[in-house]
Amino acid sequence: MFGHTIQSFDDDLREIGDILDAMGALAGTMVSGATAALLSADTALARRVISDDAVMDDHQRGLDARVIALIALRQPMAEDLRTVVGAMRIAGDLERIGDLAKNIAKRVAAIGANAVPRSLSHSIDAMAQLVLSQLNELARLYGSGDAPGLARLRAGDERVDVRYNAVFRELLTYMMEDPRKITPCTHLLFCAKNLERIGDHVTNIAENAYYMLTGEQLPPDRPKQDETAAPAA
Repeated sequence: MFGHTIQSFDDDLREIGDILDAMGALAGTMVSGATAALLSADTALARRVISDDAVMDDHQRGLDARVIALIALRQPMAEDLRTVVGAMRIAGDLERIGDLAKNIAKRVAAIGANAVPRSLSHSIDAMAQLVLSQLNELARLYGSGDAPGLARLRAGDERVDVRYNAVFRELLTYMMEDPRKITPCTHLLFCAKNLERIGDHVTNIAENAYYMLTGEQLPPDRPKQDETAAPAA
């Protein structure tokens, strides 16, 4: 991928790429762990996810420091500049994914022993698995330099929105049927929204990765199906 006259420049870029890889893997672990903790009321696993957020933050700070130093010392241009600036942007989105996974994990204790209804558990799990599959596909596409694939993945955010809308309606139904479920369902609603936001960050990363690879911006408008964000008529 790299091939500069100064070997240390390639080493710097490779190190930045390694940190991004570590952040991407940790993001997937945190999302998976937070969802599993939520659906099984596993507070120990939730605490582990929460503690992982500090590791994610350390990764981002380390990457930012390396990028700033590289820009100051090497003064990269053209493709190299896109690479290092894009890495900072991607790291920011991965850090936010970690924050959102942590937010899900923090609600596990608040929901407590209130069992998540089986149908709703399936709906949330299906939404989480879709988001995780997009995260994994994102890493594969970027690693292989597949720009058209990144463009298709970015357009797939609509599927996450459809899942979220279904969970939102299901939660409202549970709350209307039994007011005692309002508190746990409200927590679950926030968890579902966090998953939807994770999907948004995946699409942001896909956009930045596409730009890093091609030097071109994808169209600003992308499909959105989050009906809960629509203004009232």
